[in-house]
Amino acid sequence: MLTAHLKTTPSLEPASLFKRCAAFVYDLLLLVGLVASFTLLAVLLNGGSITPGSLWFQFALLAIVAVFFCGFWTHGGQTLGMRAWRIRVVGQDGTPLSWPRAMLRFAAGLLALLPLGLGLWWGIFDAQRRGWHDRLTSTRVVRVPPRTATSPAPLPQS
Repeated sequence: MLTAHLKTTPSLEPASLFKRCAAFVYDLLLLVGLVASFTLLAVLLNGGSITPGSLWFQFALLAIVAVFFCGFWTHGGQTLGMRAWRIRVVGQDGTPLSWPRAMLRFAAGLLALLPLGLGLWWGIFDAQRRGWHDRLTSTRVVRVPPRTATSPAPLPQS
């Protein structure tokens, strides 16, 4: 019953796995820049090197990635990659994500990566295209309908 409702509601139509992966690739490119910038700054501030395996550095990198995703998910439901591919993450009922739910989704996404990404690939087999992290947090990634063009303003008569 819910699946039939979701397919008829354009704003809650599940996003394809291809769009989700493409958006993730875009976001990874942005994250590489953020992480590289942070690493350069950290190296400069630490006298030219960072001790391999530094817990503070690993935690800082994880925090950068978490704030990146959670910040975008809570402010509009879209990372920059998701915006480019016109998809959005929302609650099961279409509501925006709160910070606690976004952080839980991020943590669950990390767990879904552990068994060779099986928790993420699960969306291929799921009727609603939801991965384990979506199921655990009652979220979904949906298509954003294209904007309708408004008619242009009439040109002034001369």
